[in-house]
Amino acid sequence: MDETKTKAKRGFALFDKKKMKEIAASGGRAVPAAKRAFAQDRTLAQEAGRKGGSNVPAEKRTFKKNHELAVECGRRGGKAIPDRKRAFSQNRALASRAGKAARKRHDK
Repeated sequence: MDETKTKAKRGFALFDKKKMKEIAASGGRAVPAAKRAFAQDRTLAQEAGRKGGSNVPAEKRTFKKNHELAVECGRRGGKAIPDRKRAFSQNRALASRAGKAARKRHDK
Protein backbone atom coordinates (compact mmCIF):
# COMPACT_ATOMS: atom_id res chain seq x y z
CA MET A 1 0.00 0.00 0.00
CA ASP A 2 1.51 3.35 -1.10
CA GLU A 3 1.22 5.94 1.66
CA THR A 4 2.59 9.01 -0.16
CA LYS A 5 0.48 12.05 0.50
CA THR A 6 0.34 15.28 -1.40
CA LYS A 7 -0.36 18.40 0.59
CA ALA A 8 -3.48 20.21 -0.48
CA LYS A 9 -3.29 23.97 -0.64
CA ARG A 10 -5.20 25.71 2.09
CA GLY A 11 -6.00 29.26 3.13
CA PHE A 12 -3.87 31.98 1.58
CA ALA A 13 -2.17 29.47 -0.75
CA LEU A 14 -5.48 28.91 -2.56
CA PHE A 15 -5.55 32.45 -3.95
CA ASP A 16 -4.04 33.22 -7.34
CA LYS A 17 -0.78 35.23 -7.36
CA LYS A 18 -2.52 38.52 -8.24
CA LYS A 19 -4.96 38.21 -5.32
CA MET A 20 -2.12 37.30 -2.90
CA LYS A 21 -0.16 40.37 -3.94
CA GLU A 22 -3.23 42.58 -3.54
CA ILE A 23 -3.91 41.28 -0.02
CA ALA A 24 -0.26 41.58 1.05
CA ALA A 25 -0.05 45.15 -0.27
CA SER A 26 -3.17 46.19 1.60
CA GLY A 27 -1.58 45.02 4.85
CA GLY A 28 1.36 47.31 4.25
CA ARG A 29 -0.94 50.26 3.57
CA ALA A 30 -3.06 49.60 6.66
CA VAL A 31 -0.61 51.36 8.99
CA PRO A 32 -0.04 55.06 8.27
CA ALA A 33 3.58 56.03 7.56
CA ALA A 34 3.65 58.20 10.66
CA LYS A 35 3.07 55.14 12.85
CA ARG A 36 5.64 52.86 11.25
CA ALA A 37 8.61 52.56 13.61
CA PHE A 38 11.24 52.31 10.88
CA ALA A 39 9.76 55.27 9.00
CA GLN A 40 10.21 57.38 12.13
CA ASP A 41 13.65 56.19 13.19
CA ARG A 42 16.22 55.39 10.52
CA THR A 43 18.78 54.33 13.12
CA LEU A 44 16.34 51.78 14.51
CA ALA A 45 15.84 50.36 11.01
CA GLN A 46 19.61 50.15 10.42
CA GLU A 47 20.20 48.39 13.73
CA ALA A 48 17.41 45.90 13.02
CA GLY A 49 18.87 45.16 9.59
CA ARG A 50 22.34 44.64 11.04
CA LYS A 51 20.99 42.39 13.78
CA GLY A 52 19.05 40.31 11.28
CA GLY A 53 22.03 40.05 8.96
CA SER A 54 24.39 39.02 11.73
CA ASN A 55 22.17 36.02 12.48
CA VAL A 56 22.96 34.55 9.04
CA PRO A 57 26.35 32.85 8.70
CA ALA A 58 28.63 34.59 6.17
CA GLU A 59 28.76 31.52 3.91
CA LYS A 60 24.96 31.62 3.55
CA ARG A 61 24.69 35.31 2.67
CA THR A 62 23.64 35.52 -0.96
CA PHE A 63 25.27 38.89 -1.61
CA LYS A 64 28.49 37.76 0.08
CA LYS A 65 28.67 34.81 -2.32
CA ASN A 66 27.58 36.68 -5.45
CA HIS A 67 28.93 40.22 -5.77
CA GLU A 68 27.34 40.75 -9.20
CA LEU A 69 23.90 39.97 -7.75
CA ALA A 70 24.49 42.50 -4.97
CA VAL A 71 25.54 45.14 -7.49
CA GLU A 72 22.50 44.52 -9.70
CA CYS A 73 20.07 44.60 -6.76
CA GLY A 74 21.58 47.83 -5.49
CA ARG A 75 21.29 49.36 -8.95
CA ARG A 76 17.63 48.34 -9.25
CA GLY A 77 16.88 49.68 -5.77
CA GLY A 78 18.49 52.97 -6.63
CA LYS A 79 16.48 53.30 -9.84
CA ALA A 80 13.27 52.83 -7.86
CA ILE A 81 13.88 56.14 -6.07
CA PRO A 82 12.97 59.32 -8.00
CA ASP A 83 15.95 61.51 -8.96
CA ARG A 84 14.80 64.37 -6.76
CA LYS A 85 15.01 62.11 -3.69
CA ARG A 86 18.41 60.60 -4.41
CA ALA A 87 21.10 62.06 -2.15
CA PHE A 88 23.88 61.24 -4.60
CA SER A 89 22.16 62.95 -7.52
CA GLN A 90 21.90 66.08 -5.40
CA ASN A 91 25.47 65.97 -4.09
CA ARG A 92 28.21 64.75 -6.45
CA ALA A 93 30.95 65.10 -3.80
CA LEU A 94 29.02 62.79 -1.48
CA ALA A 95 28.59 60.27 -4.30
CA SER A 96 32.30 60.39 -5.08
CA ARG A 97 33.31 59.80 -1.45
CA ALA A 98 30.85 56.91 -1.10
CA GLY A 99 32.12 55.29 -4.31
CA LYS A 100 35.74 55.51 -3.18
CA ALA A 101 34.90 54.07 0.23
CA ALA A 102 33.01 51.18 -1.36
CA ARG A 103 35.93 50.43 -3.69
CA LYS A 104 38.32 50.33 -0.74
CA ARG A 105 36.04 47.88 1.10
CA HIS A 106 35.64 45.70 -1.98
CA ASP A 107 39.38 45.61 -2.75
CA LYS A 108 40.29 44.34 0.73
